[in-house]
Amino acid sequence: MVRELMAALERAESDAAVRVVVLTGAGEKVFCAGGDLGTMAGDEGFLATHEGRRAYGRLLVRFQELRKPTVARVNGHALAGGLGLVLACDLAVAVDTADLGTPEIDVGLFPMMMMALLQRHLGRKRALELVLTGDRLPAREALTLGLLNRVVPAAELDGAVSTLAGKLAGKSQAVLALGRRAFFTAEDLPLPAALEYLSSQLSLNVLADDAGEGISAFLEKRPPKWHDR
Repeated sequence: MVRELMAALERAESDAAVRVVVLTGAGEKVFCAGGDLGTMAGDEGFLATHEGRRAYGRLLVRFQELRKPTVARVNGHALAGGLGLVLACDLAVAVDTADLGTPEIDVGLFPMMMMALLQRHLGRKRALELVLTGDRLPAREALTLGLLNRVVPAAELDGAVSTLAGKLAGKSQAVLALGRRAFFTAEDLPLPAALEYLSSQLSLNVLADDAGEGISAFLEKRPPKWHDR
């Protein structure tokens, strides 16, 4: 699955017609429940199995490096590595019947890689509670903790995702790409370094054609016509 998702992201990146990437599960009850426990023994050998696990980490990073915004359409439970995929997306809309969690501890494992994303979304105590207990969070509780952006009944999921994706698709893709990169870069910098970096990115931003178009459109009281540059 990791290879297929990575390939799909590469196709989306190179396709100018794709303005927003939406990630969802194939069924109705589960978004993604993580890796196949049956393969954990590593029948392919230790090194090959280790590289396969590292590929999941590279996939999470690739979501962040993508030049296009991403939305998780959480159509069911998102557990273990599946929760990592939700957190890797910029925004997430879930059905109200979904549970989110890291149940690995209950089978003698620990959510090692996706924990790096969980730490960036939650405070220390709450993140530790999730990974140490394996408890599941109902979607509405996950919403209050900031793990989700919207929670809706199943019948409203497609509409909510389409509305959110439509808003993103209507923005300047060049400025979205610049802004996303700046957001993720500044996130891990000390405050003085972050402000210095962000001031340089603002200087780049104001030079963009779409910045000029956006300001002109605002002053002329008309919708902007983005050129995505």
